[in-house]
Amino acid sequence: MGDPVYSTSSPELPEPVTPAGREGLAALLARPGKAVIALDFDGTLAPIVPDPEQARAHPDAVPALAALAPKVCSVAVVTGRPAGVAVRYGGLAGVPGLEHLVVLGHYGAERWDAVSSTVHAAEPHPGVAAVRAELPGFLDTMGAWRGTWIEEKGRAVAVHTRRAADPQAAFEALRGPLAELASRHGLIVEPGRLVLELRPPGMDKGVALADYVREVGAETVLYAGDDLGDLPAFAAVEKLRSDQVRGLLVCSGSAEVAELAERADLVVDGPGGVVELLGAVAARLA
Repeated sequence: MGDPVYSTSSPELPEPVTPAGREGLAALLARPGKAVIALDFDGTLAPIVPDPEQARAHPDAVPALAALAPKVCSVAVVTGRPAGVAVRYGGLAGVPGLEHLVVLGHYGAERWDAVSSTVHAAEPHPGVAAVRAELPGFLDTMGAWRGTWIEEKGRAVAVHTRRAADPQAAFEALRGPLAELASRHGLIVEPGRLVLELRPPGMDKGVALADYVREVGAETVLYAGDDLGDLPAFAAVEKLRSDQVRGLLVCSGSAEVAELAERADLVVDGPGGVVELLGAVAARLA
């Protein structure tokens, strides 16, 4: 694949670097009513911040989504966060133009629909409660407590190393032991940008995205993400392409995660670049 294309302040649509990406963008523009726009939240619609509880959507994200949503089949946010938290932090409820927005939270285990403003969810996995109770002592025993901290995510629990003296070293040191802890309780570890999330197996962004695309009968899907947890969604779009669904894979660029950029059809400059892309697509469909 050629060098990634980064968005600029120009209103022109950037050109994907792959033939499949160019086909996906062309299909989206030709038949927007059959297209799904699906986006991760943290790092894609919202800038990454040291404290995840302070994460908020880019100030232009909601206006861009509201301008685009009425012109396409559907807009969905696919996130590891609880659906209600993503709605609240994103300011996504009660927005004109986003009356049919869907948020697939906890990798699809939860679903919030703007039309009803309700969250539907499966029963929580018992292993999460067990890990939650054991994790503080586990980290303390390892001598890794200083600089790391635990994020409560309802149906999952995450350990962050961004505040450690050496964030990457702490991340690598904890990865194996946390995987063993998760396995004992029937969970898996999902690595991210200086975060290790312990969550139930069997659900990921790829499963959630593919199920939703089939549910709405979309012919094209644009998916934008920034982190390792978005790789299953990228893989799902690649699989959907073999089933004659056009796809455009967008990476919200970051120096911390190279894997996603290497798989993307188009790389944009973080959440600001994602917002510019959404605005450019909406303008082209006006």
